[in-house]
Amino acid sequence: MNMLDPQPRAELREDRGEDKIHSNPARLGARLKLSRQSRGMTLKALSLAAECSESLLSKIENGKASPSLPMLHRLVGVLGTNIGWMFEETDGDEGIVFRAGTRPLIALDPLRRGEGISLERVIPYSAGHLLQCNIHHIEAGGQSKEPIRHVGEEVGYVLAGEIELMVDERTYRIGAGDTFVFNSERPHWYRNVGTERASIFWVNTPATF
Repeated sequence: MNMLDPQPRAELREDRGEDKIHSNPARLGARLKLSRQSRGMTLKALSLAAECSESLLSKIENGKASPSLPMLHRLVGVLGTNIGWMFEETDGDEGIVFRAGTRPLIALDPLRRGEGISLERVIPYSAGHLLQCNIHHIEAGGQSKEPIRHVGEEVGYVLAGEIELMVDERTYRIGAGDTFVFNSERPHWYRNVGTERASIFWVNTPATF
């Protein structure tokens, strides 16, 4: 750590390369700032409510830093929005069919081992959708790093690979063709325990990512 630029403990906890969002940080920061200001919240108020440092939050809003996935879940929870809106790249009418190879990806920073996780958006986020759907692509050794919990329900279908899914204190080993469902308020995380890339068709409601 640079001794000339000390950081609060909260910022250190958030800035260790844990599944950081890496998709268009400038747009993410602008959306986050707009959402905060529209609710009349100060940087300090949001940072306290979301349990992160004010300085790190300022960097994120200015596109100079990326939040971890757990931190982003806390931020959107406080702001009463969802992660999908933060990443949506178009604000107009959406289409009906989305061709293979054209669906946008939300990429997470590479983890210490493997290439980490990328989320392929099956349908764009829209306030008109009750469901949100992504294909989670997890490279060998990739994982969601730490348990996440939020409102809603989710279901998944393993398209390929071997996954270890943790819900509450129980761990399940699942593979291609297996499905799962659980209440999103239960702490959950997952990791690729195979030697090849794994993919999960993942649906949740309401839209939270």
